[in-house]
Amino acid sequence: MNGAVSARAGPIAALTPRPQSLRPGWAAFRPLLGLWIIGLASLALQACQPRHPAGRLIVATRSGSSFDSVDPLDITSFAGAQLLSAVGDPLYASDSKGRVLPRLATALPRLSADGRTATIPLRRDVRFHDGSRFDAAAMLFSLERYRAKGKFGYLLAGRVEAMAASGPYELVLRLKRPYSALPALLSSVNLIPLSPVAYRDHARSSLRQRLVSTGPYRLTSFNPQQQTLEPFAGYWGPPPANRGLHLVSLSNSTALYGALVSGEIDVLLSDGLETDQLRSLQRRADRGEFVEGTGPSVEIGYLTLLADRPPLDNALLRRAVALSLDRRLISERVSFGLRDPLRTLVPAPLPGSSTPIYPGYDPAGARVLFRQAGYCNGRRLALPLTFRSNVPADRLFALTWQAQLRRDLGDCVTLEISGVESTTAYNQLDKGVFPMILLEWRPDYPDPDNYLVPLLGCDRARGTVCLEGNSALSGSFWTAPGLEQQLEATETATGPARTQLFEAIQRQAAAGASFLPLWRVPPRAWARPGLEVPRFDGSGRVLLQALRRSEP
Repeated sequence: MNGAVSARAGPIAALTPRPQSLRPGWAAFRPLLGLWIIGLASLALQACQPRHPAGRLIVATRSGSSFDSVDPLDITSFAGAQLLSAVGDPLYASDSKGRVLPRLATALPRLSADGRTATIPLRRDVRFHDGSRFDAAAMLFSLERYRAKGKFGYLLAGRVEAMAASGPYELVLRLKRPYSALPALLSSVNLIPLSPVAYRDHARSSLRQRLVSTGPYRLTSFNPQQQTLEPFAGYWGPPPANRGLHLVSLSNSTALYGALVSGEIDVLLSDGLETDQLRSLQRRADRGEFVEGTGPSVEIGYLTLLADRPPLDNALLRRAVALSLDRRLISERVSFGLRDPLRTLVPAPLPGSSTPIYPGYDPAGARVLFRQAGYCNGRRLALPLTFRSNVPADRLFALTWQAQLRRDLGDCVTLEISGVESTTAYNQLDKGVFPMILLEWRPDYPDPDNYLVPLLGCDRARGTVCLEGNSALSGSFWTAPGLEQQLEATETATGPARTQLFEAIQRQAAAGASFLPLWRVPPRAWARPGLEVPRFDGSGRVLLQALRRSEP
């Protein structure tokens, strides 16, 4: 944490331990070192990108989300999904207000009386980048390919029993059971159609360096650090508002910041940037130095509490922990308020997000529960928290909450923090290693079902302990009688009834206090002066085809 952070925090700064003072000589040299680092990083950026081409835009992101294959079978990263959204069109797409609209489909699915057969009419005016025709057979080829070998292939395999082309431009899906969020599922960018001609020899294997779909751009060159996109002259929809894009990535947040300031890049995406750079960019945008766009908060951060063994198998303690979270202070201290405090597991604007469901900060109420559990009267709970050591915001959260608990409830609880690398953390979640850990979730398509089921789903339970299922895989092992039946009921419900179910499920989860929402993370993008405000879709991705220079 640097000095700028402490100065920005004001009176809150007393909550977080300050770093040791820098020696005077080092303090004087530090600004020069920062400029030197930016200069070296800028040279690295120049080495991995073309000279600024006339009419084309350079869009950059941090390479923590880079990828070495452009095949939808393989892509799981933010950067990869951003590329797919420009080179392909899914059957449906969500907008920034959470609405799911037809894209390559011409209407929402037509359902049979039992809700298990969905008929989807398709556009007739679409061509692939290789000139071949898009039709129901091509869409079927792509869906079957992904269901068999895709990293998220279970999304289809778990929902769809059979698929067929009932006509040249009509697709029929036979579902294992009714699913009202089917259009949202089919909006996943991993399900974009691929040319059967181009993928003839890769029906069940990856084509890592080539991507042939139907989108507004063609991929003309690829490596993990840079991709070149050119407008597709045969695109069925409105043409891109620019003459092409270069997507580049760097591993250094400071380098990306310097590249935008110097004009070496045109647009910078916020994914993976350090908090200090994010705040600085926001302030400079407020002064008119950059153009800032903000999208819907698809990503959420939450705490997972291990509910099947001491000390947090005691529900009183989990509820006390829930009441001890000062989300607003934590958000301000960790992210300068750039991460919005969250008291639902479903972020806005999705159904089930309009009313705060989890309790707010209540140290007095937390003290009552800690006392009922036998603490505060000369006995303190040693509460272990694991944070991901390679995620800077996690460490800041741990230090801030530790100091806040010491201030407010120091006679009841002490937070013992330890760091572990994120890959190790993910590999050990289902083993019940972490009594409490901070994680985030960004689903591949935005629907409340895709937030609640991955956390709360349970295939086999004993009382309030989940023995098998998503709750166990996510490190909590908590469930409640009837909860799985409520989750299943959301699959067939629609409208207000579905919203009420989502709220009821979250009330149960709040009472169980094993998954505690902390904040939501709005995606941001900054553009150089002279460009229009970047716009986002409902999945938090920039609409690359809408990037354009503003009219003089």
